[in-house]
Amino acid sequence: MHDSVMLESAGRPTAVIVTSEFVLEAETQRNALGMIALRPVVIAHPLSSLTDEEIARRIEQALPEIEGAWLGNRGRESESGR
Repeated sequence: MHDSVMLESAGRPTAVIVTSEFVLEAETQRNALGMIALRPVVIAHPLSSLTDEEIARRIEQALPEIEGAWLGNRGRESESGR
């Protein structure tokens, strides 16, 4: 999250990818770092026990949102949060 906040602050679009179990932690860090509009891309948990093929499917599912974040086409949260 720290790297993404630094890059976003420098005008470089990023996509923070977290599993569903770590959304609260990611949002807490993001808020503490002052970048409340940075919305993480959430994928299903767990990840570490998946096969390469299962991970590839997760990537394919998340890719449109990741590309949207990079291209600035993804809706961001308002500055007041969710």
